[in-house]
Amino acid sequence: MVTNAAGSDRSKLMNGQDYRDSLRKYKPTVYVDGRLIESVVDALSLQPGINALAVTYDFALDPARAPLMTARQSVSGKTVNRMLHIDESAGDLLNKLEAVRILCQETGCAQRYLAHDALNGIGQAVARIDDAKGSTEYRAKFAAYLQHVQDEDLTLGIAMTDAKGDRSKRPNQQLNRDVYVHIVERNGQGIVISGTKAIVTAAPYVHEFLVMPSRNMQEADAQFAVCCAVPVDAPGITIVSRPAGRPGEKPEHGSPLFSRRYGQATGVVILDKVFVPWERVFVAGEWEFSGDVTYNYATHHRHSCIAARAGFGDLLIGAGALMCEANGLDPDRKASLRDPMVELIKITEGFYACGVAASVYAVQDPYSKSFMPEPVFANIGKLLLSTQIYDMHRLAHEVSGGLIVALPGPDEDHNPATAATLAEVLRANPDVPYDKRIEVARFIEDLTASYQGGWYSLISLHGGGSPSALKQEIWRNYPLGDKVDLVERLLDRGVLTDDNRPITRNKQPGRCCDAGCSQPGQAVMVPLPISRKADA
Repeated sequence: MVTNAAGSDRSKLMNGQDYRDSLRKYKPTVYVDGRLIESVVDALSLQPGINALAVTYDFALDPARAPLMTARQSVSGKTVNRMLHIDESAGDLLNKLEAVRILCQETGCAQRYLAHDALNGIGQAVARIDDAKGSTEYRAKFAAYLQHVQDEDLTLGIAMTDAKGDRSKRPNQQLNRDVYVHIVERNGQGIVISGTKAIVTAAPYVHEFLVMPSRNMQEADAQFAVCCAVPVDAPGITIVSRPAGRPGEKPEHGSPLFSRRYGQATGVVILDKVFVPWERVFVAGEWEFSGDVTYNYATHHRHSCIAARAGFGDLLIGAGALMCEANGLDPDRKASLRDPMVELIKITEGFYACGVAASVYAVQDPYSKSFMPEPVFANIGKLLLSTQIYDMHRLAHEVSGGLIVALPGPDEDHNPATAATLAEVLRANPDVPYDKRIEVARFIEDLTASYQGGWYSLISLHGGGSPSALKQEIWRNYPLGDKVDLVERLLDRGVLTDDNRPITRNKQPGRCCDAGCSQPGQAVMVPLPISRKADA
């Protein structure tokens, strides 16, 4: 573990083993597949998720990657893990985008970027509350908590999505009030909350939860407008989780499945009268600002999702090219392979380009002064990946052939009666050994045509917001009035000189607006690690 001498400008950055060891300090109540987990860090069913998060720690200490995986926080003057950094420029957003892509190339889904998204979103919201109330109380509490998280290099679980109950009814109208997390008691020391968060990424193996509202509340929903931080093992918290990845599947035979090494657990988090001290409470009944917390987080998170699925796309592109080679085919000479490979590249780099644009045209929050992605580009990028993830799988299948699901299981590789024959007849390219061909085939199967492949599809579709939610935000933020003004001017109807005409709404900062064509804080993106250079 990196420790600091007095006056050091670095936070206590952990490595992957330090992270694993730190989990032993917590004793959460966790159930997986109906069984109580005695020790999270030792549970086989959770190892792939823990492994993935450990990478976010190790990469931050890798000299080649550290310039991208860490950032200097100007308020504290300390260098922190980028997954805990508050964005201070458009360059920060570009660096975060690239960092998440590289992490997800390695792990499939690095998970920890959700902490970045929530911290940035909450920071913006509390600054707005203080501005409205003429106070500094909300900023101060959040700043102290942020420093704690950064100094300890913690991993946070984002408990935002409520169970919701009857979707046609608002929180205050539910027959069972525990389908939304809500305040049940207030006292001089803090608040007591109860309710259920239905989808919490990495829930069993985080250090703390950030509890956040999942929707814009109305006055009647005030008790449901709550945002706070609680330790993962706070009394009254029960976690009911899925396994992470595909642990335990024939580790002794064949090439190791990617999802045996890396995966993600998602958990239902049940809170039963959980006490939260006031210093960890950021919103408690301020219903007017609940939508700010949700919206800010969603915009940051959709931006991060773009990078995460670009990293996943890189895995499919590389595996598809290797499979073509193993099959004895050359995409340079065979258009039926080259075209789907180009299509796969187009999809991946197309939605990633939206993430780059959302970073370049970043919006500086007027209250916190931090930066957030431009919402139209962020939502378009997320919408593209959400709806094209199935095409990505199809294209990987198209260039790979049917062997990825027709190949006999790994036990046959060690069967004396069949192994030699299979190795002889199922070899295609004489320059590629049989074991290398089947290794790539099983890798693609694992990512696209398995339990884990279905999980990647669904989490891409709904994680960070459903397509309908994304379309709503695109429509809400798109400067449609500017386009109307353009056409009316070209048609020379003279309406722009009409003083009674409503002022155009939804100007996009940074383009054709009062702010001009550039925004402050355009810090230069740090050099790419070797794994993302063109000659890697």
